[in-house]
Amino acid sequence: MNDFDFLEGTWTSTHRYLSKRLAGCDEWEEFTGRTVATRHWNGMASVDEIFFPERGDHGLTIRIYDKDTDLWSIYWASSKTGKLDPIPVVGRFEGNRGEFYSDEVFEGTPIRCRFVWTVLDKDHLRWEQAFSADGERTWETNWVTDFTRA
Repeated sequence: MNDFDFLEGTWTSTHRYLSKRLAGCDEWEEFTGRTVATRHWNGMASVDEIFFPERGDHGLTIRIYDKDTDLWSIYWASSKTGKLDPIPVVGRFEGNRGEFYSDEVFEGTPIRCRFVWTVLDKDHLRWEQAFSADGERTWETNWVTDFTRA
């Protein structure tokens, strides 16, 4: 239940974001971020706020651990919309790698979304987001973030 304790603290980050998703695009936007993460409920909840200075917006992530299922639910909110995404990605860690999935609709197309968290060491993390529109036969990674403890 303390899987996200590694995230507590302040982080700088570099982001690569695919300009167009599920469109065969190979153009990436790059920008930086600064994250402050806190743990709550003795490690059963994790919250972070990330600021993207070049984009001028913020994101908020809320992670909640379900003791009955041994699964985490991860929710995202953006200052661009002012809304909490109602569909969490759900999953768990095995060792230093966590995989989380959701079924969503992207621009009218049903997709499977995957988050992968990788703890490289106590001061370096990687997060990736990927979409699959073909039942998980292929994945398109569309956002990669490398975190360094500040």
